[in-house]
Amino acid sequence: MEDIEDLLVGTGAGVPPGFRLPVPAAVGVNPKQRKKNGVTKLTVVQDSPAPKIPGTQTIYIKTFGCSHNQSDSEYMAGQLSAFGYALSDNPDEADLWMINTCTVKSPSQSAMDTIISKGRSAKKPLVVAGCVPQGSRNLKELEGVSIVGVQQIDRVVEVVEETLKGHEVRLLTRKTLPALDLPKVRKNKFVEILPINVGCLGACTYCKTKHARGHLGSYTVDSLVGRVKNVIADGVREIWLSSEDTGAYGRDIGVNLPILLNAIVAELPLNGSTMLRIGMTNPPYILEHLKEIADILCHPCVYSFLHVPVQSGSDSILSAMNREYTVGEFRKVVDTLMELVPGMQIATDIICGFPGETDEDFARTVDLIKDYKLAQVHISQFYPRPGTPAARMKKVPSNVVKQRSRELTAVFDSFTPYAGVEGKVERIWITDIASDGIHLVGHTKGYIQVLVIGPESMMGSSAMVKIISVGRWSVFGEVIEILCQNNEDVPSHRSFDERCSPCALSEEACACSKEQEPCSATSDCCNQSPTREATTLLKNDPNQDNHSSRTLIGWFLRNRKNQSSKKMDLTSSESKEKQIQDLGRRSAWSPVDIALLSGILLSLFTIVALFLNLGSRSLSSK
Repeated sequence: MEDIEDLLVGTGAGVPPGFRLPVPAAVGVNPKQRKKNGVTKLTVVQDSPAPKIPGTQTIYIKTFGCSHNQSDSEYMAGQLSAFGYALSDNPDEADLWMINTCTVKSPSQSAMDTIISKGRSAKKPLVVAGCVPQGSRNLKELEGVSIVGVQQIDRVVEVVEETLKGHEVRLLTRKTLPALDLPKVRKNKFVEILPINVGCLGACTYCKTKHARGHLGSYTVDSLVGRVKNVIADGVREIWLSSEDTGAYGRDIGVNLPILLNAIVAELPLNGSTMLRIGMTNPPYILEHLKEIADILCHPCVYSFLHVPVQSGSDSILSAMNREYTVGEFRKVVDTLMELVPGMQIATDIICGFPGETDEDFARTVDLIKDYKLAQVHISQFYPRPGTPAARMKKVPSNVVKQRSRELTAVFDSFTPYAGVEGKVERIWITDIASDGIHLVGHTKGYIQVLVIGPESMMGSSAMVKIISVGRWSVFGEVIEILCQNNEDVPSHRSFDERCSPCALSEEACACSKEQEPCSATSDCCNQSPTREATTLLKNDPNQDNHSSRTLIGWFLRNRKNQSSKKMDLTSSESKEKQIQDLGRRSAWSPVDIALLSGILLSLFTIVALFLNLGSRSLSSK
């Protein structure tokens, strides 16, 4: 099957993103030349029965893999929705299935094979996107299905329309990046996954993703900053920078990651309502920018969290993987960030059983994990990916691989990374609902997951919470107060020069500031004291104020609340303990309060007396 570009003769370039090209005639009846026994034969694709009006069908989208894939799916969903297609989570009611695939591990590709088989059995038209078809376009499992390449997501509407007509379409070849301003339907409306580049500069011997995503291609700083401005205006509360290697950003266009991060931070609201999360980065490309990265991670609106894969604790295995760094360099990255960034949290990855891994190599990996006791370690067994150099290497016996994976997992499970968090007061940003349907999910500045109980109206807000208990994978908190809930009329950090962690409720020195001065509760580097931005207590749903404002009692209650808030403003000389104790405390009754309440009670007494008098008269008349 030819790429659709080969069929669209004379359409030219420069088509706007998402624009539907006139492809029916070209694809529907285009004759193909086939050779059999040296004889060329012409075949014609038969027209299918008259289809429904384009844009009226329902699409089911299934996504596998990383956050970059999730972003691609959201962009494709946005374009389909913009052209009228309905989106459904129920595959049975959908007219077409779209599968966005991942090629990192064999299990994810096996899952793709399963869902394709189910779709064929259900006689559903299929469109396959993502890294599997881009990196392995000739797979037998992809025969007879339409394909969208990783850099062709802005043409998804064309592919879906033609597939629904019964045509097989393949879009794979392209040299330009999709636009960032395409329509988008986010899986979580409070989280924007922002791809900053595609591909990477590495050549890891086990990696199939490079075959799909290709060499490094970075978006410009201006285009990314423009996207950030737009999503903040849309009400997004978290921006995740995503790519195959965030640290390599910009090396193909003459810039670097710190330049981009500083430009983005300058656009974030000063009240801390929107947070930035930096995506996965390999050690080689941040070593030369470590202090600059640490400086940015200290910023109040940037999570103090970084995913830095190490893959092995053995230098010989890292060399066989062609990872381009040593264990010592990984340790330098971790040690430097933990020293300079208060509350720094680091996640890493480990591959167990890479070809040639000896017991000594594995022991070094175990020692490395024990040394740092990181809260997040993603452990996986080695899976040979077809077409990669590692697939041709001598494999470690599968039973040994499984045993090593179990052993390392047991070591990791023995850690208690959140043991010292209980009792602390932290600011969290709430963006999701837990799978139990009861708790809301928030994250601290260090990206520790905190589960709290509260109304869904708290979604998209930040709050001060007290950690009441800890688990292995998350902690549980009790909401003290809810902070800023919107970005309206909030200035950005464009003129904000300080770079330190939010130290409200903390007397810890800002390790990344030049003078190492302790941060007071009202210092500029912390924006403002959280109590000054407090708007609502947990027990008071914000929506209730609108209803109660129509009554005198509602006005009275809000007046009491506002006076309490004013009296709760704290000076910089007050200690952390007093600030915590005063959160939510009610102030003393003022003379106006007493007079107003007395008037209300007197009115109620008069009304009751009047009713009793009328009742007694009616009884006496009888």
